[in-house]
Amino acid sequence: MIIFASQNYLLVVEKNAKIYIAGHRGMVGSAIYRKLQKEGYNNIITRTSSELDLRVQSDVAVFFEQEKPEYVFLAAAKVGGIVANNTYRADFLYENLQIQNNIIHSSYVNGVKKLMFLGSSCIYPKLAPQPLKEDYLLTGPLEPTNEPYAIAKIAGIKMCDAYRAQYGCNYISVMPTNLYGYNDNYHPQNSHVLPALIRRFHEARINNAPDVTIWGTGTPKREFLFADDLAEACYYLMQNYNEEGLVNIGTGEDISIKDLALLIKDIIGYEGEIKFDTSKPDGTPRKLMDVSKLHSKGWHHKIELRDGIKLAYEDFLAHQANLVSN
Repeated sequence: MIIFASQNYLLVVEKNAKIYIAGHRGMVGSAIYRKLQKEGYNNIITRTSSELDLRVQSDVAVFFEQEKPEYVFLAAAKVGGIVANNTYRADFLYENLQIQNNIIHSSYVNGVKKLMFLGSSCIYPKLAPQPLKEDYLLTGPLEPTNEPYAIAKIAGIKMCDAYRAQYGCNYISVMPTNLYGYNDNYHPQNSHVLPALIRRFHEARINNAPDVTIWGTGTPKREFLFADDLAEACYYLMQNYNEEGLVNIGTGEDISIKDLALLIKDIIGYEGEIKFDTSKPDGTPRKLMDVSKLHSKGWHHKIELRDGIKLAYEDFLAHQANLVSN
């Protein structure tokens, strides 16, 4: 029997509601956890990957049947940089499909009131016009290097919409821009550009290196959102957004890689020279999210880039700097 979606959804997540955060130890999931705690929610369910393998359907089904969460933030995923995405293409497609399929279906079976699925800006076509509007989904070929991951995330969006259409589930999808912040990944090979630059300028400063070399010309532009701002947006949308489709989450502002490097250099206090290796590729010239839909719903970011990088660097010094070899 097909049941069509009702629009009479609850708009407020009750303070005593049972909330499951899938992926609570990652940068995004941990930010959502902090936000919920700050707002007075204390009935939060979590499981580490060693406690619950989200790729195993039967284990996820048992977990949902036993715990019966009322609300779900689906922030768990297999993630990595370009090299990992391109090398382990089958793993990225299979494991991400398994994780989201298991959680979304078990949420339906066990009567979850509302679910938020978190995707990525890589879902958009490689050559889509800028800024990236939600309507650009599936309008052109994807970036080949992370196509398996993007396809999995697109499937997650469509799965949420399908369960809404057929079963009346209040499942929503959000697509964050490039993120940084507390609990970020500073791995020397696998980290993204902003945390990578924080680590490299920090290493250069403590080692008195005369220069730091950055791939490309420095002209590509990228948008960055502090992860705690993302958590604020997710909390706001969980309370106020109940529609099919997806919502971009970002700042609506971007910066060139050169200017980003200069900003991080200044914050860290590195006094050497920045060099650009123009023999290396620049990548996509620009990736800016159109956030007019988000703004129309009443939410804007609060943490500006300079302030966010300062917070991220303080967190790096507190938790990561001792792991950096001199």
